Amino acid sequence: MREYRPMSHAILMQYTGFESKRRGREYAFQVRFAAEDVRDFTVTISVEAFDARRARFQDAPDICSLRLKRELTANADCPSNTNFQITDIELEDYRERHYSKSGKRT
Repeated sequence: MREYRPMSHAILMQYTGFESKRRGREYAFQVRFAAEDVRDFTVTISVEAFDARRARFQDAPDICSLRLKRELTANADCPSNTNFQITDIELEDYRERHYSKSGKRT
């Protein structure tokens, strides 16, 4: 007889846009954990990060989605409307991983 194991459900995350705020750009995501469990989250990148070219506008949704995935993997019980702030360390880590010295992207 086969042991019954519940099927794991993937978290479905959808980027829904951004809003420019005084402190930075807020990137909005809607996350579906189950049919009835849909939560909204925002992830903010500071204005200074864009001004200092530590973040690129075209990379920002990816940077934010990676952070949100890490947060939800660590704590799937995060309440809806939680906002996360991207740090300079996260920006540097993203640049190192995505822009190698070999010229992967220019």
